[in-house]
Amino acid sequence: MMFLDVLIVVISFFVAFYIRLNIHNFYSIDLFPAEKVIASLAPISLNQYLLTLLFWIPLWLFSLHYAGAYNSLRTNSFLSIIRIIVIASFVSSLGFFSISFILKIQYVSRLFVLFFLAITASLLIIEKCSFVYCLHQIRRHGRNLKHVLIVGTGPRAERFVRHIRDHSEWGFHIMGLVDDEAARVGKKYFDVPVIGVLDDIPDILRNHIVDEVVFVVPRRWLDKIQKSISACELQGIHTNIAADLFDSDIAQRRHVDLDGFPLITFETTVLREWQAFVKRIVDIFISAIGLLILSPFYVLIAIIIKTNSPGPVFFKQKRQGLNGRIFTLYKFRTMDSDAEERLEELRDLDEIRDGVAFKLKNDPRITRMGDIMRKTSIDELPQLYNVLMGHMSVVGPRPLIFAESWKYKLWQRRRLSMRPGLTCLWQISGRSNVGFEEWMRMDLQYIDNWSLWLDFIILVKTIPVILLCKGAR
Repeated sequence: MMFLDVLIVVISFFVAFYIRLNIHNFYSIDLFPAEKVIASLAPISLNQYLLTLLFWIPLWLFSLHYAGAYNSLRTNSFLSIIRIIVIASFVSSLGFFSISFILKIQYVSRLFVLFFLAITASLLIIEKCSFVYCLHQIRRHGRNLKHVLIVGTGPRAERFVRHIRDHSEWGFHIMGLVDDEAARVGKKYFDVPVIGVLDDIPDILRNHIVDEVVFVVPRRWLDKIQKSISACELQGIHTNIAADLFDSDIAQRRHVDLDGFPLITFETTVLREWQAFVKRIVDIFISAIGLLILSPFYVLIAIIIKTNSPGPVFFKQKRQGLNGRIFTLYKFRTMDSDAEERLEELRDLDEIRDGVAFKLKNDPRITRMGDIMRKTSIDELPQLYNVLMGHMSVVGPRPLIFAESWKYKLWQRRRLSMRPGLTCLWQISGRSNVGFEEWMRMDLQYIDNWSLWLDFIILVKTIPVILLCKGAR
């Protein structure tokens, strides 16, 4: 959106300049007599005006950011978008006139500024309203949904549910209710099933796809929900508390206004919308280029695998991704085709013995070619497809094995609050030489300190790790 906004500013600039340059062809009445005198003394110069574009672009971007144009637009109405653009127009014009006064920029026509602001604001409104309209239609058809768990079954919870249902364009899917009375489990309130009590929330988050939890509870529940909020925090789930029962001084903490419904929000990830966009663009670029360049190499590896041992070329496994979403992970097969069936007979030889991850040096199930592929990480290359499809990112915590996900401790599952990746801090810090608990803490360290620069550093450090086969097993 920032790129499109800059493009709109540039286009509007040239259109406004053309109109101002030829304004005498469009009207015969002198709207600004003083400008006619100035124009006769000093003709309008495009080169001079282009210098002001260096001010206009950052001014507009700052103004749009200040007005909230780059926040999530999921619940924005068209009227609120117009309000955002009007505020941005006022702030940018105020900024430009301040700069003009300080730098004594007198050659810029006031009529040009008027045209420029009007054209830019109009195009920005059309752009953002079109963008939001398209997203609304996508969500109405069941795509781009957020899975929401609601805690509470009282009148306020009912009002909240109906509010959500009245706005299908927001894309919120209410997957269930939670109450504090076991007798209500299995019943439906407002046509939504009660799927558990407060103590069941950790298991619900473990066994269902939950993107956000909303607590719409009475005041007397406040002492009861502390444990539940902690469970959401430990697993990295965005948590909202309906704040209409609190005093206004509490609601001044970071909160989200859902069309007049105040929610206090606790976030455990630092990823913002524009950062997520850049990260995704990088993922698409790297995965698409990688798949294209390596496609002949894939064919060669497939032939070697087939001639080395009977069985399929690819190993497929169910993994858990962002907030518990299940996807099929692809790798080049490095073990015998019956490796999964033979796992239990080797369980006693597990070197980690933590009941979660299984590691065994000189694993007899690994094929001769598979050992080479593992040490060089060639077996991971098919996951570029998972990155391209959005299941994974290039950099991020390694995805959980779905069949073993129930073994993970609550705090370890916060790894799921970011999209899993091909490489991570664990990959560049010794891999198999790092203990499981330390591995988990590294992933949480990555999440808590995430930045685009950190991703770049991890990518750079991954190259020598792969070339030197450090920690590979």
